[in-house]
Amino acid sequence: MDGDKGKVIKDAEAKGFNPGLIVLLVVGGLLLTFLIGNYVLYSYAQKSLPPRKKKPLSKKKMKKEKLKQGVSAPGE
Repeated sequence: MDGDKGKVIKDAEAKGFNPGLIVLLVVGGLLLTFLIGNYVLYSYAQKSLPPRKKKPLSKKKMKKEKLKQGVSAPGE
């Protein structure tokens, strides 16, 4: 039995790469490409797109924030 296993391994080495290894390399390469592409797009978007505007706060929320800070709200 041990002799057969050695023969199979030698045959696989003679053929070239293990098919499982090829699949792993292809999938790994695609994943890496995807991640790098995402990073490049993200960094480009950060540079080129204007910063998002904050939603305007309602008057009630403004009053609450000012009271928290200890400043009297206008009109009081």
